[in-house]
Amino acid sequence: MAAPGAPVTVTVTYSNEKHSIQVASQQEDGEPTLQDMAVLIEQVTGVPVPFQKLIYKGKSLKELEQPLSALGVKNGCKVMLIGKRNSPEEEAELKKLKDLEKSVEQIANKLEEVNKEFTSIQKGFLAKDLQVEALKQLDKRIKGTAEQFMKILEQIDAIIGGNTCIGQNLFQKVQPEADSC
Repeated sequence: MAAPGAPVTVTVTYSNEKHSIQVASQQEDGEPTLQDMAVLIEQVTGVPVPFQKLIYKGKSLKELEQPLSALGVKNGCKVMLIGKRNSPEEEAELKKLKDLEKSVEQIANKLEEVNKEFTSIQKGFLAKDLQVEALKQLDKRIKGTAEQFMKILEQIDAIIGGNTCIGQNLFQKVQPEADSC
C-alpha cells in the first residue's frame, strides 16, 4: 500500500481505451481523493467530472471527498469509467454558461453593495437632505441590475433550450437574484 500522501497509479478503462494515471493529492500533505482522480480522468479522457461514473470492484465510486485509500483504491488498481464526452458545440455552450455564471456573481455582488448602502441610509447614516438623491441613485442602480439579470436569463434560455442541467441550475441561481430587484 502507498504511503499516506504518496501518489497512486491507477489504470482507467474507458470504452476501448486504457489510461495509466498517477493521482496525487491537490492538498498539501493530504491523501489523493476521488475528486483528484476524477479531475485527472477528465483531463485524460475528456469526460467531465459530473458525467463520470467510476466503477471499482463492481461498485460505483461516488463520494468525491473520500481518500482513495478509504475506497480501497491503491497502486495498480483498475477503474472503469462510464460517461460521455462533450461535443465541441456542448463545450462552447458550457463555456458560455460558465462565463454567464461569473457575470451573475459579479452582478449579485453589486446588488449586495446596493443593499448595504440602502441599509445605511435606513439607519440614518446619511443626512436627511441627501437621502432623496441617494435613494434615486440606488433606484437607478437596482433597475440597471434587474435589466442585466433579465438579459442573462434570456441568454441562458437561448443556450439551454430547456435541456442542459448546468444551464437550468444557473437559471435557478439567477432567477431569485432577479426577483429580489
